[in-house]
Amino acid sequence: MRAPEKLVCVVDDDQSVRRGLGRLFKSAGYEAEVFASADDYLTREPFEGPICLVLDVRMPDLNGLGLQEALEARGGCEQIVFITGHNDVPTATQAMKKGAIDFLMKPFDDRELIAAVARALVRAQECLRKRAERRDARGLIDKLTPREFEVLRLVIMGLLNKQIAAELETAEKTIKVHRGRVMQKLGVSSVADLVRFSQNAGVCPAEVSHGTKV
Repeated sequence: MRAPEKLVCVVDDDQSVRRGLGRLFKSAGYEAEVFASADDYLTREPFEGPICLVLDVRMPDLNGLGLQEALEARGGCEQIVFITGHNDVPTATQAMKKGAIDFLMKPFDDRELIAAVARALVRAQECLRKRAERRDARGLIDKLTPREFEVLRLVIMGLLNKQIAAELETAEKTIKVHRGRVMQKLGVSSVADLVRFSQNAGVCPAEVSHGTKV
């Protein structure tokens, strides 16, 4: 069976809510799974595509906000739409500050929920795209020699070749060679591109060398 490209997971301790929302999302064309508790969801194998959680706030044991924090700590790209039967402004504010897509009061309009889920899946897709870009960029960064990495770090700090040579106690022409190799390995043609590439890879100018000087 082909794996779904997108997934909506309902996490709610009310069986009738789980059943109803599961049918709603499937009728809207989504693959849907339902879970009776936050702990049940956390035991699920990670889904590699865009995923949206439609999550009840108040549940026994680990509540909705607790699951949101657990997912944040786990570093996934799941996006959350909260649903609740309680008008709790502080909880809603906290959930939205932590990145929830929406916070809907029961009973809600089905179209409003479907629209929120669609927004969540778009954001999840963007999160996955950026993560893949960073992983690929970091993979290329890791192929640099320790000295090339030092040159990269100093270039994105804004230092000139002469200044880098003084910093690393070597000849300027040697720095030019290293700099050219860095640009070639990373597939960039300008300092501006090199800075953007480094940012995508999560490299900051203050990052220490990833090896011994050579």
